[in-house]
Amino acid sequence: MMKQTLATSKRGKILHVQSVHTSAISAKLIEMGLYVGQEVEILFSAPFGDPIAVNVGGYVLSLRLNEAALIEVA
Repeated sequence: MMKQTLATSKRGKILHVQSVHTSAISAKLIEMGLYVGQEVEILFSAPFGDPIAVNVGGYVLSLRLNEAALIEVA
């Protein structure tokens, strides 16, 4: 079964961060509020789908799809 990430999730659904994959920017993503257990919602995406806007703890965070792919959600 394929893991669901922010990059593959649908808009408007409330999700919870399950893990942040290790990368050069994983510490920065966690600092921005994308830590395990955090509630997130995809608000919208740019006209060609990249980047996406995500509600994280009451503020809007813009993520590129390659960054969003590092965030596993359920």
